[in-house]
This record gives sequence, structure tokens and C-alpha cells, in this order.
Amino acid sequence: MTKKTADKKSLRIVSWNVNGIRAILQKNFLDFVAQDSPDILCLQETKAHPGQVNLELPGYHLYWNSAKRPGYSGVAVFSRIEPQSVTLGIGIEKHDQEGRVLTLDFGTFYLVNVYTPNSGQELARLRYRSEEWDSDFLNYLCKLQETKPVVFCGDLNVAHQEIDLARPDSNHQNAGFTDQERAGFSNIVARGFVDTFRALYPDKTDAYSWWSYRMKARERNVGWRIDYFCVSPALGARVKKAEILSDVLGSDHCPVAVELENLC
Repeated sequence: MTKKTADKKSLRIVSWNVNGIRAILQKNFLDFVAQDSPDILCLQETKAHPGQVNLELPGYHLYWNSAKRPGYSGVAVFSRIEPQSVTLGIGIEKHDQEGRVLTLDFGTFYLVNVYTPNSGQELARLRYRSEEWDSDFLNYLCKLQETKPVVFCGDLNVAHQEIDLARPDSNHQNAGFTDQERAGFSNIVARGFVDTFRALYPDKTDAYSWWSYRMKARERNVGWRIDYFCVSPALGARVKKAEILSDVLGSDHCPVAVELENLC
């Protein structure tokens, strides 16, 4: 890794589905970045091309992967550390046109920022999601891991276990909690990737990162944990902290964060 201060022993990475970068810039985004001051900030659902965004973040390198469709999807990574290389997408056109993955090579590890497709109303995209995207993205992660450890984060659009949402019994047939989507995340775990928050807090309840805008769901904490940081097995012991920053407003998601020791 380059351009990192020698005395810093942990790396703080924050991930946040902002539900539109232009919208959240009118709210609390810059205040949040100034206060939290992450080493790396990963955003999902930016819904913009960089030329449409008036954003200056001194000290950060800005990287974007925007969807071809205007105002849709998109990811970005803002990093104080300059990566060795940046890759847009996973090399499969049917997925990459939606601007869902951004990979940064930091020398000792890969960082992958992902915005997983939502299965949608009436599960219209469930088959695409479960039969194509999930397997192709996992294969991509595993291929990277053959070279060096991987940290991946983002909105994965699935609550893995019943503990990960407030009302599991009434959501088994709804997007984000179908058997197929949950199996997709189980496959990630089966390949050795560590769900950092659940590894540190295996029994913690009422810990959510997304709430519907309807029925005062956030006020009542009727939510879902669908935003994750996962790491390769080799990095599991280096996870110092995993957080859900549920007090941070501005989006229907809140940020999640991880601190990793001795990556450089």
C-alpha cells in the first residue's frame, strides 16, 4: 500500500448506500465525512455520473463506476490512500452495464465495493439475481482471493438470518429474504468469507442498516441488516471493530463501518 502514514495501525472503512449522491449532498453528507473521517468511504446507489456531481473532498482520491442508465444504481469509492489500480465491474457485460462493482488494489489486499441487484417488486429479478448475479459475483471474489485477501462491502440486498430483520415471519416471500437470496449469502460464507459484524456480535438483535420510509419504520426500528463488510479468512483476526452507525440520517440506509489492523 502507498501513501499511508507509517504510525497508523488500523484502517477505517465506511460503506453507505446514500440513495442518490446529489440528494445527500444537500443533507448531511459532508458533515458526516468531516466528523467520521474514514480512510476509505464506499458508496452505493449514487445515481449519478461524476460530471453531474459538484463534490470536493480534499485529501481523498475519487473513483466512480456509474450505470449506463441515467439516475440508476452506481457505486463510488473515496480513498485517502491511492490504490495501485482500479477495476470497474467484474468483466461480464450483462452485469457491468449497471455500475455495481468497483475494485481497488491496495497492494496487500483488494477492496471490493458492491451494490447487489434488488430482486424487486413481485420478485421480478429474483431469477437473474439468484441464478446469475450471485454466482458470478462470488466467482469474481474467489478469483481475486487467489492472489491476495479481499475486503468487500456494500448493500447486498439480503438479510441473511432471521436475526437480521425485525419481522422475519412475514417476509419469507419478499425481496431480500427469500430462500434463494439467503442461500446466495450462505454460499459466500461457505467459501470462507467472514461477515464481520455477525462474527463479533453473533447474537445481537435489533441491529439494522435499512428501514422502509413507510409507517415510521426507522423511528420504530423495524429494519433489516442488508449492508455488510465481509473479509477473506486470512483477515478475520484483523477485524478490530464492526459498526452499524444507525444514528446517521440522510438515506433510508445508515452507514456501516469496519476497522482492520495491520493491513500494511
